Amino acid sequence: MNILKFIDTIYKISPKAKQALLQIINEKQFAKNELVQPPDSSCRTVYFVKSGSARIFYYKDGNDITEHFAFANDIIVRAESLFTGQTTVKGIETLSETVLLTIDANTLFQLYDVHHEIERLFRLIFEKEYVNTIRRIESLQFQTATERYLQLLKTTDLIQKIQLKHIASYLGITQVSLSRIRATLK
Repeated sequence: MNILKFIDTIYKISPKAKQALLQIINEKQFAKNELVQPPDSSCRTVYFVKSGSARIFYYKDGNDITEHFAFANDIIVRAESLFTGQTTVKGIETLSETVLLTIDANTLFQLYDVHHEIERLFRLIFEKEYVNTIRRIESLQFQTATERYLQLLKTTDLIQKIQLKHIASYLGITQVSLSRIRATLK
């Protein structure tokens, strides 16, 4: 799906607004396991995954923890940094060869004043991501690890290509527990 079709699924904007938005979107290719944004930096870019996969991660007690996966047509952004301008301990890394559409946040925010429909579009995009974050937190609170794993499997077929350590940390379990879950589901 191209970016304009994706945008139309969320909120239809005028041709003039689409053209303005297209002018600030750049495409960038990343290798597998490439850092898009390192931890302890600030986020000034909004990313859409055109193809491939990426994750948001951080380190806790020396452990690499995956907080979020993003696949084709997903947005990936460190919102706590994007909206505050502060650095964050989280980073963004690709999990496969990945093509990202990049939008400079400052330029995007300036477009909000010119094209209010772009502001509305991105408000809806960010609201959707906020709801997804709440659902993720609730899954950790109310679902078993097996239920979380089965839910993750429904998101994409690329899960089979992601390192088990990333999946296990995302689910909040050890790799041994993940292996047990996978064995019981075969």
